[in-house]
Amino acid sequence: MAAQQPTVFTPVTFSNYSKRILLKTVFESGDGGLGFVDRKLVVGGWVKSSKEVIGDAVRPLVDASVKAAGDVLPLKAKDASCIEIVQSRIPIVRSLLRMLYGNHLHGGEKLETNVDQPPLPSTAFLVVNDGSCVADLQVVVESSLHQPIHLMPSGTCILVEGILKRIPVPGKHTVRLEVEKILHVGKVEKEKYPLSQKRIPMDVLRKFSYFRPRITTVASVMRIRNASTFATHTFFQNHSFLYVQLPTITTTDSEGFSEKFHVTTLATKLAGKKVEPTEDKETDGVSLETVKAAVMEKSNLVKELERSEGNKEALAAAVQDLKRTNELALQLEARGKSKPESSKDKVNVHENFFPQETYLTVSGQLHLETYACALGNVYSCGPRFRAGKIESAKHAAEMWMVEVEIAFAELEDAMNCADDLVKFLSKWVLDHCVDDMKFVEKRIDKTSIQRLESFISCSFEKVSYTAAIESLEKATPDQKHQHLKSLKFGAALTADHLSYLADTIYKKPVIVYNYPEGTKPFNVRLNDDGKTVAAFDVVLPKGGVVISGSQKEERLDVLMRRMGEMGLPREQYEWYLEIHRHGAVKHSGFSLAFDRFLLFTTGLTDIKDVIPFPRSFGKASD
Repeated sequence: MAAQQPTVFTPVTFSNYSKRILLKTVFESGDGGLGFVDRKLVVGGWVKSSKEVIGDAVRPLVDASVKAAGDVLPLKAKDASCIEIVQSRIPIVRSLLRMLYGNHLHGGEKLETNVDQPPLPSTAFLVVNDGSCVADLQVVVESSLHQPIHLMPSGTCILVEGILKRIPVPGKHTVRLEVEKILHVGKVEKEKYPLSQKRIPMDVLRKFSYFRPRITTVASVMRIRNASTFATHTFFQNHSFLYVQLPTITTTDSEGFSEKFHVTTLATKLAGKKVEPTEDKETDGVSLETVKAAVMEKSNLVKELERSEGNKEALAAAVQDLKRTNELALQLEARGKSKPESSKDKVNVHENFFPQETYLTVSGQLHLETYACALGNVYSCGPRFRAGKIESAKHAAEMWMVEVEIAFAELEDAMNCADDLVKFLSKWVLDHCVDDMKFVEKRIDKTSIQRLESFISCSFEKVSYTAAIESLEKATPDQKHQHLKSLKFGAALTADHLSYLADTIYKKPVIVYNYPEGTKPFNVRLNDDGKTVAAFDVVLPKGGVVISGSQKEERLDVLMRRMGEMGLPREQYEWYLEIHRHGAVKHSGFSLAFDRFLLFTTGLTDIKDVIPFPRSFGKASD
């Protein structure tokens, strides 16, 4: 009878570019990885937790991750006494014993010999995750392959090859990888590694944006973000939209009154100049033209807030800000009259990289309109920037927006598209992020899955601005929301007003449309009543405003009149006016605040926790 040939295992690799198998591939079949049992795998990832078992390479009969009182422990090595085990693992104990007893224990038992005892064999049980899914893999490494002390610290990176085995008595894990070969070890300085402790608060994690995706919560949110991004492109590509990349640097303020980041290279020019001290350092390096533009912006902001009687704190802050900006303008004017600049120290504005004032874009909507007037239906995704010095859980200086523009479309068309988009994204997340959403439901928001499911099946409540303020007037809000009453036509609806409509009054997604003319940007189409404009907001329960949209003004005369009323410099928008002079078309669109939609999806409360590298007032470190 022929002798049985030994089994030869060929490593299984499913990642074409890194010669390893992703844990997502192992666990996505739904059988906990049993389909890969007895197969040789190459796995890489980062250690989340670990424990070491001292013994003669004897493995426990239960899952090492189970910490119940009834765990079965391995037998000790037969030739190892308790003292020897302690000495081999804790050198400081050996030193203390030598100080107390010399080289002998009581009764003449010798504490140590002249021959160094080799360390006892041990087994390291590592819980490893590679970022591809929520599930972790238990990895078993014998000390004969690598020193456990270098493998066990949290955050250690390993790449190993081994055989996947079924755990006889499953606990948290049903399979484990028994390692045969160590291919890579990325060590950790345990004392300096910020994620060594468990249960780190989210606000503390923000200080370590470069490390925090190793935390399960952040990793799940980033996978949901990835799926939502893919779903966004899928939705628009399926509906024959064209993707357009828009500029980050622009000469135009798309909304007419927003606070912008200015782009300049003159700071490097000034660095080499000798600048004489002034009484007010705040005016150094600031041009009078820039400050006057800021005065105009802040004045418009104050006017907008004055129309709303609800947000009095924001109004007071805006008034003070405008006052300081006006004072700064007066200082610059006085300086210019009293002390002409030396030609030696003067920095020529023409030395700037761009000859005119440029900004980081607040919105790409104006640029997108030009492509809609040539290509039809278009969309774009990208970062948008606002320099407002505010601290808010739903605002960041850099936020990602999905912007859409549809040619030959009116307001109702844009609202229907917005409705379909958010439902499509929600269903996609539920279908493609099952494990991540289960984790979110367990650890972050117990209502997250149920909220998305009900949201997909319900119809949005469409309410005109007039009907919305009537509903707020009729409501009997509790003491906490008393400031939501006493609204008059023309007042801007604040985030609190809109959230109250969705969360309390209608208890479902709400679309508010036909706002007063003075509350929306200059390019929104004026309705036939002459008082309202064709604009809308989509408000989600627990999510607030996630979409703002409008039908754009295609009539050149009306557009120019509104620009004049808002005091906007015509020369800055001349290129935009050109598309209205030549082949103008009705078109509508909207912007989806992508980061706020993720807040709604995950149930997190601070927008900085769904942005990979958040930027906010006073905080820009990586």
